[in-house]
Amino acid sequence: MSFPDKAARQACWDARDQLWACLDAHAEDMGPCRALRDRYETSCPGSWVKHFDRKRSYLKFKDKIQNEGYEPVTEEKPKAGS
Repeated sequence: MSFPDKAARQACWDARDQLWACLDAHAEDMGPCRALRDRYETSCPGSWVKHFDRKRSYLKFKDKIQNEGYEPVTEEKPKAGS
């Protein structure tokens, strides 16, 4: 596979940005964004789609940690005699 030229890269990034904006506007509901997802998948190489999807998941996780805080899970030890 050859590397996409500048126009193809821009088309991919535009499709990704439009999809992400739609998902943000619809609280991650893919229903209203299905057409944009299809355009994104046809505009971008498969490896880029995978990378961008993982990046979005990471950015959402990072945002959640920054805004809601991090509370480590602690394991409770059973009490003696229980």
